[in-house]
Amino acid sequence: MSDKFPKLFLVFLGVLFLLNILQSFFTELIYDEAYYWYYAQDLDWGYFDHPPMVALMIKLGSLFFDGELGVRFLSCLFSAGTAMVLWLLIDNPKKLEYQPHFFLLVFSLPLLNAYGFLTLPDTPLLFFTAVFLLIYKSFLQKETAIKAIVLGIIMAAMMYSKYHAALVIIFVLLSNPILLKNKLSWLALIVSLVCYAPHQFWLFDNEFVTLNFHMNERPNQAYSFEGFTLGYLLNLIVIFGLLFPVMYWALFKSKEKDKFSKALRFLVFGFIIFFFISSFNRRTQTQWVVVICIPMVVLAFNFILQEIKARKWVFRLGLVSTALLLYARIGLIYEPLFPVIYETHGNKDFAQRIVDTVGDIPVVFENSYRRPSMFSFYSQNPSYTQNNLFYRYSQYAIDDSEDKIRNKKVAYLSKYYKGKDFEIEYKDGSVFYGEIIDDFKSYRKLKCFLEEDGVAAGDQVKIKVFNPYSFDIQIQELKFYIGFMNAYKQMRESEPLVVDYSSLKSSIPSKDTLLLKTKIPKPKKPEMKYIRFGILENGIYPGINSSPYKFNGSN
Repeated sequence: MSDKFPKLFLVFLGVLFLLNILQSFFTELIYDEAYYWYYAQDLDWGYFDHPPMVALMIKLGSLFFDGELGVRFLSCLFSAGTAMVLWLLIDNPKKLEYQPHFFLLVFSLPLLNAYGFLTLPDTPLLFFTAVFLLIYKSFLQKETAIKAIVLGIIMAAMMYSKYHAALVIIFVLLSNPILLKNKLSWLALIVSLVCYAPHQFWLFDNEFVTLNFHMNERPNQAYSFEGFTLGYLLNLIVIFGLLFPVMYWALFKSKEKDKFSKALRFLVFGFIIFFFISSFNRRTQTQWVVVICIPMVVLAFNFILQEIKARKWVFRLGLVSTALLLYARIGLIYEPLFPVIYETHGNKDFAQRIVDTVGDIPVVFENSYRRPSMFSFYSQNPSYTQNNLFYRYSQYAIDDSEDKIRNKKVAYLSKYYKGKDFEIEYKDGSVFYGEIIDDFKSYRKLKCFLEEDGVAAGDQVKIKVFNPYSFDIQIQELKFYIGFMNAYKQMRESEPLVVDYSSLKSSIPSKDTLLLKTKIPKPKKPEMKYIRFGILENGIYPGINSSPYKFNGSN
């Protein structure tokens, strides 16, 4: 190994790995990590929001360690692996003279730094993207069937990490379209599709719920240059931190010397342009473009090996950035050092306050896929989220967690529904209101279907209500609602539907359908463009029980 990884490199890598291990152990989870930990409690080939790689990482890590370190252990390994692969991607022999510069460069990129220990879908995506580029580089030098098969496996691993991996594959292909005529390239594609087939079957079995949510049902908002496009352009600076001038200097000065360097540039420009165009339609999150850090590190380090001035700036800015990021890392653990209360602060205490108040009964949170998973992680007590029309679906909507708390005594916590039994202060000083429900009803998988799309206020409609459960549901336990959404599918108001319950059967039989006749009411606001149906069980707020349907206003 010493011929590829010199001793000094391994020393730097060991220090970085140890730092990430210690950070993992002492830092409380962020909300998304807790949510993915919840994924890992029931391994599957897919989940509502993401493919399953992040859940598998947590499951494997938890075999070796408990608590936060178990959740993050594989991320620490992947981070070290990413640094090693990046080093291998750089051919210039001068790199041996500038190993400190390499680690300053890698450590100074804020998100690459954070994903050194946080377990999020981008963590494995970064690692497998680096490995993909390494194998692709070797494939360009000498094509073999073995390399094609490995490429296929790595492409599948990328896609199992995050759907954004498709863009990595597409932009590399666009950089070298001759691959479309290469039999071994098609072999790689076939292998990747075979490896990815279980997730595709999962999507089919779950009615493509993930893709449908992200592409059709996710709420958006009216375009604003500041919030969308300018925000995206600022993100392109944020991902590189203080080093952003050097990174973009390297990008624009680098030349396409061969097919591999061309692939690196296509990757960077492809992502930047793709999400720039996307920014005119929806708000773009910073982590959506984080994968460009992989090709950018290679381009930037090769550049600074040739450019003395750039090398000096990387060293200077890298030291300052390292100091700032180390301070931020300490602040993640020690709250007084942070300017605001962050996600890693106060979670254990909040969970303990809940347990001290309600005991070990299940806790149901309103409209949050994050808080129930965080509470369960730190209390080891069952939890659930009951989402209403004004929120969104999550993994809790498609798994069996609802079955575990139905008909049981639960504590219901909300920031909006003024529960009458207790109050618990949240870590930011806000208040959660609580109510003990002795016999909790939850039928959030009931599905409402309109026979036709595009209805208007005043229309008489027939709604089919399907019961997917293995038991009958009494009609007297239910009330039916309609929600009105604007053009961006943001829920704005809800109204009870006028239904003649006396004309209905007493129950909805298992695996059967109820036909509900009602009249579409007129919304209070005229700009409503979509409707959605909800069903109320506990007298609090109606759930999400249908897809959005087009609304044509008033007749």
